[in-house]
Amino acid sequence: MVLLAIIRLRGRSGARPEVRYTLRLLRLTRRFHAVIYPSSLPGIEGMLKVVKDWVTWGEISKDVLKELIVRRGRTIGNKPITDEFVKTKLRIDEGIDGLVDLVYNEKIYWHRLDNLVKPLFRLHPPKGGFKGSIKKPYKAGGELGYRGSAINELLLKMI
Repeated sequence: MVLLAIIRLRGRSGARPEVRYTLRLLRLTRRFHAVIYPSSLPGIEGMLKVVKDWVTWGEISKDVLKELIVRRGRTIGNKPITDEFVKTKLRIDEGIDGLVDLVYNEKIYWHRLDNLVKPLFRLHPPKGGFKGSIKKPYKAGGELGYRGSAINELLLKMI
């Protein structure tokens, strides 16, 4: 059971209809949007295979997940997620730390909390820029596709 962070790196231009549809299903409608999904979700591997030339993904660590929720997480009213919000609306007594534990251990799915929090995270372009080409796979020195735990480094540059 692993939690995947998926970040859209490319825009709409030149995307085939099935790619656009799959990106919409993943809720990745714009560049530099990120989502969190469990790797055990049915169909997620096939969806990632379809959009591999438009996104990058990997396993997110618990520390980076907390940083992402605290700094870029938003409620439905576009307000930051606070300990008070977590305690009152989500009824988690430990606050943000408890929420991070539950999401990381897949007791709560972040994408299913969409009636209380926004399921996506709006990120900045990475500080210092990308290291490789935005049109090449990660294994070939680019930025796209599966990157494993190196996603944490990219997320920290984009938060």
